[in-house]
Amino acid sequence: MEISRRPALSEDERLATLGRLLTDTEVPMRLRVAQVIVLLYAQPLSRVVRLTIDGVIRDDDAVLLRLGEPPSPVPAPVAALLLEHITNRGNMDTPTNPASRWLFPGRRTGQPLGPNHLSALLNKVGIPIAAARGAAIRQQLLELPAPVVADALGYHDRTTSRLRNETGGPWSRYAPGDHAR
Repeated sequence: MEISRRPALSEDERLATLGRLLTDTEVPMRLRVAQVIVLLYAQPLSRVVRLTIDGVIRDDDAVLLRLGEPPSPVPAPVAALLLEHITNRGNMDTPTNPASRWLFPGRRTGQPLGPNHLSALLNKVGIPIAAARGAAIRQQLLELPAPVVADALGYHDRTTSRLRNETGGPWSRYAPGDHAR
């Protein structure tokens, strides 16, 4: 996966946008959920639209999202929004989609929402996709080693290593591999 070279949001801007999406009921639910996934997990829209409800795992009180291995924990306020979205997904009332497993079902039978269509909808409500995604991956790399981020979020290790070097993250001497031995 390639990350845009556009300037990323600052961490303050990323958190403010995240807070707005968790509370602003004027923004449609599916757009809020899609953008929160971008802001927290640095996922491109082409992957966001391919997520299924089977990738949302409930483990007792915890909610996990399968983006890579292991599944990523979902913070409580985001988990509530995600579970509400699953219960009230759009495009489910058409005769062609009653049993859709897509997290973001499209209008066509068995198809998810298109990434270009989702991008256009997000742009209309003023949500900066590329800048948000860039901020999210860089924040992850400040908190975790690049190989861990790559595995958990489904990125290629070279991409996360390059971005870690660009951000000057603290994990520059972390050796990938199994450290349980």
